[in-house]
Amino acid sequence: MKNARKLVFVTLSALIIGAAFPYVNFALDQTYQQLKVIVDVMELIKESYVEQIDPQKLVYGAAKGMVAELDDFSQFMEPDVYDRVKSDTEGEFGGIGIRVDTREGWLTVVTPLPNTPAWRAEMLPGDKIIKIEGESTKDLIIDEAIKKLRGKPGTQVKITTARESEDKNADWETKDLTLTRELIKAENVKWHMLDSKTGYIKIVEFTGHSTENFDKAMAELKGKGMEALVLDLRYNPGGLLSAAVDISKLFLNDNKMIVYTKGRKPENYQEFKANGSAPYEMLPVVVLLNRYSASASEIVAGAMQDNKRGVIVGERSFGKASVQSMIPLSDKSALRLTIAKYYTPSGKSIQHDAKNETGGITPDIEVKVTSEMEKKLLQLGEEIYFPGKDAKDVKDGKGVKDVKDAKEAKDAKDVKDLKDAKADKKKDAPRDEVLERAVELLKAREVLGNLKPGK
Repeated sequence: MKNARKLVFVTLSALIIGAAFPYVNFALDQTYQQLKVIVDVMELIKESYVEQIDPQKLVYGAAKGMVAELDDFSQFMEPDVYDRVKSDTEGEFGGIGIRVDTREGWLTVVTPLPNTPAWRAEMLPGDKIIKIEGESTKDLIIDEAIKKLRGKPGTQVKITTARESEDKNADWETKDLTLTRELIKAENVKWHMLDSKTGYIKIVEFTGHSTENFDKAMAELKGKGMEALVLDLRYNPGGLLSAAVDISKLFLNDNKMIVYTKGRKPENYQEFKANGSAPYEMLPVVVLLNRYSASASEIVAGAMQDNKRGVIVGERSFGKASVQSMIPLSDKSALRLTIAKYYTPSGKSIQHDAKNETGGITPDIEVKVTSEMEKKLLQLGEEIYFPGKDAKDVKDGKGVKDVKDAKEAKDAKDVKDLKDAKADKKKDAPRDEVLERAVELLKAREVLGNLKPGK
């Protein structure tokens, strides 16, 4: 009798399990059927294609095709690309000197780096690189594109760029360029005093060294009498989430929310909060953004805005609110997969929606800059000598710093002396209206703070 009961119990258990999880078997059957299509295609290619093909190439091609259906930021990386990504730091490398991103399937310039081949070729933010060595970059994953652009200093690379016309109804303007790669030395933080009380820090990109360099900048500026700060995140394409969080913690206190992430899996929900106190929690701050500010730069701006810790000035930012995880695979290739989206402290997702023209951080005070003025401001960039211009290399916005800087400039023969260089710079320099507005706000705050109503 006992054995009969056991038999009934086991039978019932099996029935319950089968009834509770029929979808598991169904899902597995569906997956195998879908994979069978890929296997069948591979076998037909191996048996009947006109030339012999390496099966590994077919596997990698299938993986890239699957990931390409997801978004601009998920990527399948072959072993050599993955190796480069793992070892890629803000050091020195041979390249043309641009920061790029993928926008609507095309490789897009975020900003050219000062005094590099791309800079001298007058490439601008927003330019699309539509061909590299004659091959289209449409839907090319960004790491492969970077691999093609980089190489041994002294070697050349041919690219084709496309720039949107000032006339919105006209076709994009294309240009073929042959650039010689150089040793690129990238900086991630730059700083100087704007006046006796106002400091300025520009974060070019959020890297593993950004926080330590930012700390160094803040200490130096405080030592020079800084009482307010302009934080420039224009043209910043993002970078490490950890760097954005660490820099935000310097200004936010009382465990305030900085950012949180949420995905399909419960473990992808993470909160990133400030500490109990912050070294610069009372320092007045204005943050500058433009349409090329993305990702980690938007995390900092969103945290400052939602916590009413700083004023945001400029243009609406790009809107990249996705989190990627790097997943190594068995053959040393890897999958960079979007696993979550991040949300500002108020619960807002700022993910870019091109169709509806939404997303990004909306500035508290909007200041638009024309394309022509943007070009002039870029040419006037810090620590740059732009060949063929009238002594426009500026050291932290103050003209040629010394004779050594003038001699290092390629066309230093045009610089008669330091006095002339400074005079030319002062006369011809375009106005940075976004920066001017930020300084005005900080000065107004100081004046208002000194008012004594009722006395």
